[in-house]
Amino acid sequence: MSKKPEGGDSSESPSRVGGTIIPLRGEPLLIRGSHSLLLIGKAGSRFSLCIETPDDEYCQGVDPDDLVVVSMPEGGPVEQARMMLELVRQYHIPLIVLPKDHPGSRRLSMVVSVAPEILLACDIRRGTHPEQHLLCSSPELSGLLLAGIPGGVMLRHLPPGAIITHLVAEKYSTDKQQ
Repeated sequence: MSKKPEGGDSSESPSRVGGTIIPLRGEPLLIRGSHSLLLIGKAGSRFSLCIETPDDEYCQGVDPDDLVVVSMPEGGPVEQARMMLELVRQYHIPLIVLPKDHPGSRRLSMVVSVAPEILLACDIRRGTHPEQHLLCSSPELSGLLLAGIPGGVMLRHLPPGAIITHLVAEKYSTDKQQ
């Protein structure tokens, strides 16, 4: 699997031209549609991410500016998406890819991709796509292209009505941890 975006070595790849740049300083970026959400964070470090498929296991190199994106096509608790983001970003848990006709794919409330560029699509079955440049989303966020850039994320084809906010890191007291 190539880490280079389609378009080759050109400094003007499709994701680098005509997008909105949002700075990221360690905090996740939340994009909400009317019924769905995305949580976007930078990988933050270089690591190897294992991807488990029905037939094989392969490991993909992840760079600090790569994106870790959690998609919740029907929405849900942001804290649940934050936990998933951190499980991948901080603890490097492997990603699981289900076979195309697996009945469990209907029950997945969230899916994750890790890549330099990620295209959101609503016409793929959740949890069944091993290529990390493509992520299942709701129809309202389909077509959105996310690209990790130094210091932030570039958004292309942001749908009207989408709300973008930075999540502030919560400070957990010892009371919450008991």
